[in-house]
Amino acid sequence: DFLCISLVNGFTQLRYNLGDKTVILQTLQKVHANGNTWHSINAGRVGNEGYLDLDGINVTQKASPGMNALDTHTDFFVGGVSSLNLVNPTAIENEPTAFTGCIREIFINNRELKLTVTDPKGGANIGDCDGTDCGYTVCKNNGTCQVQNPGFSCSCPREWTGTTCEQSIHCSQNMCGSHALCIPQPSSFSYTCVCALGWTGKYCNNKINFYIAKFVGNSYIKYTDPFYGKRDLQYSRLSLNFTTNQTEGLIAWMGKSENEGNDFLAIGLANGTLKVVINLGERISVPLMHSKYFTCSVGRWHFITVVQNQTCIKVYLDEELILFEDIDPQRKYTALNYGGICYFGGFEIGRKVNTVTTGLFQKEFIGKIKDVVLFQDSKKIQLMKAEGYNVYDGNSGN
Repeated sequence: DFLCISLVNGFTQLRYNLGDKTVILQTLQKVHANGNTWHSINAGRVGNEGYLDLDGINVTQKASPGMNALDTHTDFFVGGVSSLNLVNPTAIENEPTAFTGCIREIFINNRELKLTVTDPKGGANIGDCDGTDCGYTVCKNNGTCQVQNPGFSCSCPREWTGTTCEQSIHCSQNMCGSHALCIPQPSSFSYTCVCALGWTGKYCNNKINFYIAKFVGNSYIKYTDPFYGKRDLQYSRLSLNFTTNQTEGLIAWMGKSENEGNDFLAIGLANGTLKVVINLGERISVPLMHSKYFTCSVGRWHFITVVQNQTCIKVYLDEELILFEDIDPQRKYTALNYGGICYFGGFEIGRKVNTVTTGLFQKEFIGKIKDVVLFQDSKKIQLMKAEGYNVYDGNSGN
């Protein structure tokens, strides 16, 4: 399997093969090969339906019967490859040659690849395209870069300040403590402090301890499983108690959530019913929906357990078996390679649930979570020991 973008006789081509046939899309217009015109390419596939967009002019390839998952387990190459004989003969039209020119701003599944000296895994014969200390997007938030001797300086738009226009003017005089992030509120010409896990108060200066975590909608906890290396990933288990009065929300996401290829097990609410989604490596998420309308009553705790036995999934709600399904009788993928990462309530600040989950869940969780247990561990997870923001003490009240 492969996916390849290349230049052919002045045209841009997208070629991909999901295991059965090579699909070829070519732009309608040629690129300007004058060395000073930037072009924007947007290319990809949904299942086996492809699209290729050059500077806003789109070409598509309609879906046809056949394979619809891209199984690639190699490095991602930009501009060339370490050895030209690695290139599949059907991935390009002519003999493979490396790219000559400049490339900036690469996004794979909404995640930016940082084209720096240190971030890539490797490379060779790469130079600075701009040739100055300004480079591309050195000045954030539409700031303008001027070359200085030495270095550079940024001229910032009205709402931004700092050496690279990275700081909102609303946060320039903030009083948030060291355990907080300053979030600008331009509409009110002010800011709010978002507290790290274990801290509270207007400026996040008050230390707290809790065993019930309260989520308010822009909260998250990211827990790293210290025993991941010893787990039998063909027999996973996640259980927790939760309470909410909402009809939408991501309760838990067991997986790295970095790209569409990551395995995951997810629990949440959708349209007022309980929804569990599993991906064991097929790149196809299998949603399991509880058939009954889920009554979300304030103060009522619910106990949920999801058990994965290879491809057989069991879901218990309040100790009643509500879902039991074999998501792949062929047993092609049987292990939940979740990377030792579990999210609760949402994802990192700035990462929206509906974007990260590609629409499987619509919103961050509002409610409380307690008594989280992984696998058959004798001890509950200490949520306080994890990473997170905007999580409150849920011990008091309901």
